[in-house]
Amino acid sequence: MPDSDLENRPLLDRGRNAIRRVGSVWGGFRDFILRDNVLEIAIGLIIASAFTTVVNSLVADIILPPISLLADQSFSENFLVLRHGQNASAHYHTFQQAQDDGAITWNYGHFLEKLIQFFVLGLTLYALGQLYQLFSSETVIKYTMKCPICRKDISTSAKRCPFCTSWQDGSNMSNHD
Repeated sequence: MPDSDLENRPLLDRGRNAIRRVGSVWGGFRDFILRDNVLEIAIGLIIASAFTTVVNSLVADIILPPISLLADQSFSENFLVLRHGQNASAHYHTFQQAQDDGAITWNYGHFLEKLIQFFVLGLTLYALGQLYQLFSSETVIKYTMKCPICRKDISTSAKRCPFCTSWQDGSNMSNHD
């Protein structure tokens, strides 16, 4: 449609067309956001975020302080100075002092703290999965084994390997027909 024709169309007609397009976009967004699985994922992410906060607090506030007592400083304050900052003769007592001076540091204590948080989170999630299985018929934790033929990981309850199709009881296919 040429520009001159567009200018000649009534303003009201162009407004209706714009409202129709916005309504179509809004309807598509509403259909997407209100799907069951999107809401389930959103709720799961919120719960996971809160759960992670609790586990991180468990590590930082309960587990690491006794370990820090052995080192006479906060666990995350363990660092090595790789290159001094502007004040080359300075001895840094805290990571913040080194950072303020512009020093380059290797923050192994902070890394170890995050590593401990990761393992405690994994262990806690595994324990929750085991607890859930006690009260539910559904399995959360799927146990696997190696197929003796193709060496791929398969379910321990598999009767037949989904990769190489071998029977897991050692018999040949003619016995299972």
